[in-house]
Amino acid sequence: MSEPTGKYSITMPRDIAEAAKARSGPSGLSAYVAAAVARQIERDNLNEIIQIAEAEHGPITDEEIQSVRDQLHRARNEQAQSGASAA
Repeated sequence: MSEPTGKYSITMPRDIAEAAKARSGPSGLSAYVAAAVARQIERDNLNEIIQIAEAEHGPITDEEIQSVRDQLHRARNEQAQSGASAA
């Protein structure tokens, strides 16, 4: 069952509203805007977690970020290779 909805009036620049309306497709502008706001809330929550972690453990270095990116890249490659060999 979906969450209850409410009707809200928002103001945004016309060009942004028109671009969103053009991209919203069959689900409509309200669903498109709701999804965009939900993504922004997720980003805000992640930023809060990062701030808390950095306050406790110090800032994340560029080297640490690159190391995690490299690990993800290797894992994706391994997954792709194992998927290709299973086919």
